[in-house]
Amino acid sequence: MDKIAVLDYGGQYAHLIANRVRRLGVYSEILSADASPDELHEYKGLILSGGPQSVHAEGGLSCDPQILHLDIPVLGICYGHQVLVHELGGKVESGEKGEYGKATFTPQKNPLFEGINETEQVWMSHFDEATFLPEGATLIGSTTDCKNAAIDYGNKRWSVQFHLEVTHTPNGLKILDNFLNQCDLKREWSLDQFIEQELKRIKDQAGDQNVFLLISGGVDSTVAFMLLEKALGAERVYGLFVDHGLMRKNEGVQVKASLEKLGVTNLHVYQGEEEFLAALEGVYDPEEKRKIIGDKFLDVQRKVSEELNLNPDEWLLGQGTIYPDTIESGGTKHADKIKTHHNRVPQIEELIRQGKIIEPIKELYKDEVRAVGEKLGLESEMVWRHPFPGPGLGVRCLCAQEAFPVPNAEELESKINDFLVSKNLNLTAKVLPLKSVGVQGDVRSYRHPVVLSGQADWAQLEAISPQLTNQFLEVNRVLFHLRDEAISDAQVKPGFSTRDRLDLLREADAIVQKSITRADLLRVIWQFPVVLLPLSITTASGEISGESVVLRPVSSEEAMTANFTEIDWPTVHAMTDKILSLPGVSTVFYDITNKPPGTIEWE
Repeated sequence: MDKIAVLDYGGQYAHLIANRVRRLGVYSEILSADASPDELHEYKGLILSGGPQSVHAEGGLSCDPQILHLDIPVLGICYGHQVLVHELGGKVESGEKGEYGKATFTPQKNPLFEGINETEQVWMSHFDEATFLPEGATLIGSTTDCKNAAIDYGNKRWSVQFHLEVTHTPNGLKILDNFLNQCDLKREWSLDQFIEQELKRIKDQAGDQNVFLLISGGVDSTVAFMLLEKALGAERVYGLFVDHGLMRKNEGVQVKASLEKLGVTNLHVYQGEEEFLAALEGVYDPEEKRKIIGDKFLDVQRKVSEELNLNPDEWLLGQGTIYPDTIESGGTKHADKIKTHHNRVPQIEELIRQGKIIEPIKELYKDEVRAVGEKLGLESEMVWRHPFPGPGLGVRCLCAQEAFPVPNAEELESKINDFLVSKNLNLTAKVLPLKSVGVQGDVRSYRHPVVLSGQADWAQLEAISPQLTNQFLEVNRVLFHLRDEAISDAQVKPGFSTRDRLDLLREADAIVQKSITRADLLRVIWQFPVVLLPLSITTASGEISGESVVLRPVSSEEAMTANFTEIDWPTVHAMTDKILSLPGVSTVFYDITNKPPGTIEWE
C-alpha cells in the first residue's frame, strides 16, 4: 500500500492535511514531529504540517534534518514551511505583524503550481515568516505581506507559508494534487473502504459489549448511530437524548420526532434542564462552562444506566465525536487548546484511556461525515442540518460578572479610527469590554471584539475585517453595528446562564432560523450561531438598556476555516427589526470575522 507521511507539529492542521490526501485517493498516516529517517522509508512522500510553534523560540519543534534528504518528495506547509527554511540554512524571524485569513498569492511557474492561476486566494495564519532563503533555494511565490510565501529547494522539496489544505484556499487541493503527482504512488483510498474498515473496527472493539450512545439528533451522532447499528445490530445500540435546557426553541420535540422517523427505537429521552442550569448557576468562565456541561452529560448517562439496570461491564459509551472536536480540545501532542469540547472533558479522556468509549467517526471531518451519511441512506434533511454544539446555547449565551477593561482603550480606538480614515471608510470603531475565543497563529486567543458603525458594503467589510485583526493584536473579532447610530459607550450587565436569558436567546435564534428558511439560505449558510452578549449600549440618542445579539452566519466545510457569510441586506434588516422588537434587546451586531482569527462559536 502506497502511503504519505504527515509530520504533526500540532495546531489544527496535521489531520486535515491527511484528510485531504485521502480525499485525493491516497492513504496517509500521521507521525510525530520527531520521527526518525528509519520510520519514513516505507512512505512515498513527506508533508510537514502547520502548528503553533516558533522555530527560533526556546523549545520550538523542528525535525531530524536527515529526513529532508531522503529520496522522497517533501512539502512543508505553514509552520512546516518555516521548519524547512530553518533546517536547510535559511532564516525565520517574527514578522512586523501577523497575517490571518485571506491573502492574494502570486505564484511563479513551477511543477507545484501547474494549472494554477496568475493570482490565487490563499489562507494565512502566521506571525513568524521566512526572511532569508537557504542556499540554492528559489522563491516561487509571494503575497502582499509575505514575500517568501513559497519556496523550491530542489530535489522535489517545496514549502508554502499558506494553508493549502483548507477549503478557503480554493485551489489548494490542486497544489496538493500536483505534489502527490511527484510522489510516484497509487491512489487506492476511498470512503467506501473507510466504511468497510470502520464496521470491522467497531465489531472488534465492542466484542460482546453493547453501546450506550449519546445522541443529539445532529448529523454526527446520527451517522455514528447508523454505523454502530449496522455493525452490531439494532438490539445492541441504545440511544440517550439529553434535553439539557440549552436547546433551541422547540428543538427537543423536533429531535425526538426526527429520530423516531429514522427508525431509532431504542431511544431514551431525559429532561435535564433543572440539573444543567443549577450546575451552571453563577458560572462565567467559558472553559468552566464547557467542562461542567460535559461532566453533567456523564452524570446523566450514569443515572440513566442505573435506572435501566445496565451492567457497566457489558456496555461501552458511544459518542459522535468528529476530528475538530479532538484537535480544538488540544487532543494531539503539540496542539494548542482552543476550547474544551464536551466530549473531551477529563472524565471522557480517562474513559478513553480505559477503552470504555467508542467513537466511529472520530477521524472524520463534517464533509466526510455527511458523505458517509448519504452512503448509509440518511435523508438529505438530516445530512444537511446545520451543526449545533453539544453544549448548545450554553456557549452562545455569553456570561460576565464584570467588564473586561480594554487596556489603553482611548489610544487603541484612536489608532483604529485613524486606520479606518486612511482606508477612506465612513466607519467609526468601538472596542467592547468583553472577550471571546479566537485562533491566531494556530493558538488560542481570548481578546476583545471591535464594533464598526457607519455605512459600508459587503466588499468593504470583507476587506477591512482581516486588516484590523492583523494590524491590532488587541482584537480578534470584528462586528458591524446594525443600528444606524455609532456607539459612544458599552456597559457589561452581569449575567450567567439563566432561563430568562436563554429564553431571550431562543426567541432571537428562532427569528433567524425562520428568516433563513424563508430566504432559502439553509444550504448557503453552513452554520448560523446567534449569540447573546450581556452588554447594553449608549448612542447619541442615549442609553439603550437590555442585552446585545450577534448574528454569526458562516460558510465552511470542515470547520477548521470559515468565511463569514454575506446575506442580502433586506433579509438582514428584516431579521434585525424583528430581533430589536424583542423585550430586553438593546442592539444587534453582525460578526464579520473569518476563522481564523475568530472561532465559529464565541466561547
